[in-house]
Amino acid sequence: MPLNLPVVLASGSPRRRDLLLELVTDFEIFVPDVDEEALTVADPYATAESLAQAKARTVFAVRPDSLVIGGDTVVALPLKEGGFTQFSKPTSNADAVKMLTALSGQTHWVITALCLVWADGEIVFSDTTKVTFRKLTAKEIKEYVATGIPMDKAGGYAIQEGANKFVTSVDGSESTVIGLPTERLIQAFDELKTKSG
Repeated sequence: MPLNLPVVLASGSPRRRDLLLELVTDFEIFVPDVDEEALTVADPYATAESLAQAKARTVFAVRPDSLVIGGDTVVALPLKEGGFTQFSKPTSNADAVKMLTALSGQTHWVITALCLVWADGEIVFSDTTKVTFRKLTAKEIKEYVATGIPMDKAGGYAIQEGANKFVTSVDGSESTVIGLPTERLIQAFDELKTKSG
């Protein structure tokens, strides 16, 4: 554990919880109330980082004696004309089908941002993994959506929950795709120790 601070995860994601457990044995979970739509901007990196920051700061306001870790994941599909289509969590089964149909046969970027806030400072960063899907059939998409798995996942899928069969390549860290870039988080813990040392 970095320093001698209690750690709070500002996220309700069970995937982030499980990944953080690999690094920190004891922490509290506090789910913040943040208007994600209001903080969504054209740049997916800015979207992910501002949301991670907002979540961490919201929880830090009520846990000021802790190290708070906020996270957000954005799935971004590059457009030929420039820019991105951003996918957060689907709002309905039809929305999940639309997302997976758009990602079918394409390479997309999974951007996970983390924000660490403690009494003496703040660290914000993002990590990107490029994921390529093979061409999916309408039947495959419909069956996957029917499992209910897509409904609380950015982009409408979880690589560790059945969607790995859609993937032809992963360029980057799989932990970033799952929702907590553990390698970068270890670096941030080291940086935090240096800043507070």
